[in-house]
Amino acid sequence: MAGSGKAFDFKLFKRLLGYTNSYPLSFYYVAFAAIIMSGLGILRPILLQITIDDSIVPKNGENLVFYITLMAIVLLLEVLFMFSFIFFTNWLGQNVIRDIRVKLFKLMLSFKLKYFDNSAVGRLTTRAVNDIETISSIFSQGLFMIISDLLKMVVIVVFMLYKSWLLALIVFAILPIILYATRIFQRAMKSAFEEVRTQVANLNSFVQERITGMKIVQIFTREETEYKQFKEINEKHKKAWIKTVWYNSIFFPIAEMASSVAIGLVVWYGGLNAAQGGVITLGIIIAFIELSQMLFRPLRQIADKFNTLQMGMVAARRVFDILDTKSHIDDSGKLKLVQTKGAIEFKNVRFGYIEDEEVIRDISFTVNPGETVAIVGATGAGKSTIINLLSRFYEINSGDILIDGISIKDYTLKSLRSNIAVVLQDVFLFADTILNNITLKDDNISEEEIILAAKEIGVHRFISSLPGDYHYNVKERGVMLSTGQRQLIAFLRAYVSNPSILILDEATSSIDSYSEEMIQTATEKITKGRTSIVIAHRLSTIKKANKIIVMDAGKIVEIGTHKDLLDKEGGYYKNLYEVQFMAEEAV
Repeated sequence: MAGSGKAFDFKLFKRLLGYTNSYPLSFYYVAFAAIIMSGLGILRPILLQITIDDSIVPKNGENLVFYITLMAIVLLLEVLFMFSFIFFTNWLGQNVIRDIRVKLFKLMLSFKLKYFDNSAVGRLTTRAVNDIETISSIFSQGLFMIISDLLKMVVIVVFMLYKSWLLALIVFAILPIILYATRIFQRAMKSAFEEVRTQVANLNSFVQERITGMKIVQIFTREETEYKQFKEINEKHKKAWIKTVWYNSIFFPIAEMASSVAIGLVVWYGGLNAAQGGVITLGIIIAFIELSQMLFRPLRQIADKFNTLQMGMVAARRVFDILDTKSHIDDSGKLKLVQTKGAIEFKNVRFGYIEDEEVIRDISFTVNPGETVAIVGATGAGKSTIINLLSRFYEINSGDILIDGISIKDYTLKSLRSNIAVVLQDVFLFADTILNNITLKDDNISEEEIILAAKEIGVHRFISSLPGDYHYNVKERGVMLSTGQRQLIAFLRAYVSNPSILILDEATSSIDSYSEEMIQTATEKITKGRTSIVIAHRLSTIKKANKIIVMDAGKIVEIGTHKDLLDKEGGYYKNLYEVQFMAEEAV
């Protein structure tokens, strides 16, 4: 993003402030409270100076009670405004990050699958959770606190000059040292915090991937290797944070020392002046001691709060980088696909996941309404890619794909995908009940409809055998179910959506014979009477298909029925059949 090299990116900051436009009353109240607190803060040392010079030194008891009461009232008001200030700055920050997080998640839902292919899940999680949470600190601990402190400092400077310009100049002489140190500190911390956010993202990504793939880690006894790699990543994470601690440990002692020197000079010069009967009184000296602390403390705190602001800005830049990402399938189609006949046509389609590396090479075929078409071929032939292209998960490089004679680009994405149901080989289930995994929280699908559909395709008995039946929680990724059971749930999910077109990857690896039998029954039921494209792994499915498309290296090499293709001497399908399917047929 432009301006990322600046000490502070005002363009980015302005964009972030734009999210407060939905909460004008809170924003303006916080700004008002900041102004009031700056005034109330300066009143205390002023009242202290008056109390000493007009009450304590002349020993006036009545004035003393009055000024002490006045100071108590000022203190109470300061507490009340501070309470409301802190509450509403945090309230504003939480509402802003809620809006940004909702916007970010909504945008991510519309990204092309290619974006997720190239983006680590852990990094995206960091952006959507940790980084957005860091943005809230801009409002709760950064922006308005800095404004309040700056206003307070301006008032202090004016009062100091009014009371004693000589003492004020003594205090101000120390300011350049602190300002210079603060400037260097801010630049160093910006760089350090960018490194911290990078290492946090790396750590999250590594942990998320290893926890998800723990089975592979343990199967191949990679525990020691992964442990060493984690230690290295964690060490880099620690070093990034240590760098911020190092900068803090240098800056704050310097600022504290400068503040102490200023107080010492005030006491030295003011004390001599007072002892010699000058215009500087004891009350003024005490007030200047407190005022110099009030002046230097915000400077030190501003540096600390600027760190918070800077860290929030680094996080904001990372989040806005995603918000500015243009990775969407073009959804400019105007037609709604309703009650499609199910006629599908691929016309000279070319496609590659990576530029200049085609995986689909000029393929053309048709699927008539109600037909079941089986696609067979070796791994990497391009079978699964056809599924992705028909549902417009990826954009084709050239050619066209038509449904009912109309290009799929002319249909709205929602209506297109609503008419296509996909059952993938790798079934994904959410950590929720079977019922919610089937309906995906669609209120239009009742539990009664699901039970009826389950009975129709022969999976009701299996679900009823589970504790809680349709309300059984399958846990993360459906780990409480076997591979075959997860696929049966996916079949039911597709069936209840009543699609016009069904796409099915019917792999049966690691599935017991009982589950396979149920899957076979379910397959026959849900493909009956509807257009179906099946990436076929079973001989029974291939034989029953109206048409078989044989693919090799991204091209269609043969098309025909099972019988026709077997009659071709030296044909690709015949060879595939003899190598892969004859053993199954013998069994």
